Amino acid sequence: MRRTRRSSSRLRTIPVLGLLAALLLPLGFTVAPRATAAPAADPVRVMPLGDSITGSPGCWRAVLWNRLLTSGYTDIDFVGTLPPQGCGQAHDGDNEGHGGELVTNVADQNLLPGRLAATRPDIVVMHFGTNDVWSSIAPDRILAAYTKVVTQMRASNPDMRILVAQLIPMNPGSCAACAQRVVDFNARIPDWARATSTERSPITVVDQWTGFSTATDTYDGVHPNASGDDKIANRWFPALSAVLDAGVPQNPGGPGGPAACTARFRAVSSWQGGFQGEVTVTNTSASAASGWSATVVPADGARIGQVWNGNHSTAADGTATVTNAAWNGALAPGASATFGFVATAPATAGAPAATVTCTAKSSAN
Repeated sequence: MRRTRRSSSRLRTIPVLGLLAALLLPLGFTVAPRATAAPAADPVRVMPLGDSITGSPGCWRAVLWNRLLTSGYTDIDFVGTLPPQGCGQAHDGDNEGHGGELVTNVADQNLLPGRLAATRPDIVVMHFGTNDVWSSIAPDRILAAYTKVVTQMRASNPDMRILVAQLIPMNPGSCAACAQRVVDFNARIPDWARATSTERSPITVVDQWTGFSTATDTYDGVHPNASGDDKIANRWFPALSAVLDAGVPQNPGGPGGPAACTARFRAVSSWQGGFQGEVTVTNTSASAASGWSATVVPADGARIGQVWNGNHSTAADGTATVTNAAWNGALAPGASATFGFVATAPATAGAPAATVTCTAKSSAN
């Protein structure tokens, strides 16, 4: 992306051309009209994603926004489903920083696809996981959630640029172990990023931990004060400006793109010789889906019998294909439909399990 700066030179050419036309028209000459500039590209859409450190009020976003503008990056748009919360300086305050949220909950509950569909970001700037670390959730599980939300970002926009922070330090009075937990988790992020990054959708790790002091840069051992806001913005700026300078393929979003979905299995109950399960199909694209189909492969030789909220057929190997019912096939971006089933299982079968996948049909098809 090129930085844009205002210029007055174009304005001065208009009266000159008008005068030239007035002089030449009596002599039989005409002046060809100036070529009009091509329509400007839409602003690059940047989603700040995280918890209260990002959104409540998350004033580092205001500092970063204004530094971008003063550095010449004028064709940007911060996006999110949440409005600004002040900060004492003008800025584009839209964000996706939900106070108290855990990234593991966002992943488990598939909360992100709807937010992506509503905002269609080209770049995600993510500082997420502080509440998970505080809750003593294992790094492996947090990183699995990172992987899932990145997958959902790429389903929304295959060219998504993703900036992921190593978390700022945390040292609340009620959690003596939190400081070391942040260190341990941050140490895992670079390897995760290398394994998850792709050429088309690269992940950039931004070190927000080094040089940040909970004593001087937070007001409660967790949330940044004005000094902390400046430090966070100063760390995001070079990473984000490098992505903008490199050029960002923009997410067209809107209707007409291919629909996509994810499927999630849950065991409702079990008994000797069988179990009840359900599968939730979620539209993870920015396009509406007019229908869906799920494939369910029960583990340990189990076979699906009764199905509700869907139509099903079962192959000889036990693989079941379930298509939407007449009333639950249309899914807006981020919307879900759930079907249930009863399966019989051998007496030697373990805990209920199934592998599930899905496909979605675009409304335009």
